[in-house]
Amino acid sequence: MVKFTYYGHAAFLLDDGNIRILGDPFLTGNPKASIKADAVECDYILVSHAHGDHLGDAPEIAKRTGAAIISTPEVIGVCEERAGQLKSCPMNLGGSLNLPGGKVRMVLAQHSAGVPGGIACGFVVELGGLHIYFAGDTALFSDMQVIGRKDKLDYALLPVGDNYTMGLEDAAQAAQWLAVRHVIPIHYNTWPVIEQDVQLFKQVTERMAHAEVHIVEPGQTLEMA
Repeated sequence: MVKFTYYGHAAFLLDDGNIRILGDPFLTGNPKASIKADAVECDYILVSHAHGDHLGDAPEIAKRTGAAIISTPEVIGVCEERAGQLKSCPMNLGGSLNLPGGKVRMVLAQHSAGVPGGIACGFVVELGGLHIYFAGDTALFSDMQVIGRKDKLDYALLPVGDNYTMGLEDAAQAAQWLAVRHVIPIHYNTWPVIEQDVQLFKQVTERMAHAEVHIVEPGQTLEMA
């Protein structure tokens, strides 16, 4: 079993009782954040790209906890400019990294990178016997079908806010293409520009993709199984 705790916007923690993986920890300045950056404990930090609402507090949390940042070399460079030498696992698209009792694979995201010469990415995390897809910030793209075929996905964390990422309809299509069992919407309602009716998303996605949608509020924990 893996516990998913939503910290608001695109920030979350995965905990299988052995390792803790923090994702896109934008906490300071996040109006929806359910935890302070200095209260987070983790072993690894996934950073999908260098925009401030995703890179967030990653350098400072890594410095304080000794957690390793998993991201592209360009993003890790930005982190070390802010916080000095950090423990890190630089990767690129298609690469994979073995973790204690798990694995992380870096996959494509269609989005700007937030750092010159960089790319945005998503991740497929194998943890606690589950395959969890964190899409990062992305538009809908047809190779999501390939991601779903390569790994039998149990959960997908999909942005639904529109304007900067997929909106509700495209995210529902993504869930269908991924052939995923469960979906958790993220990256919505942080600011007015990305306000969305996630209950509508739940209705459309469950009908269209036959995936169960879990609406997790900031500060809540979902037991993934």
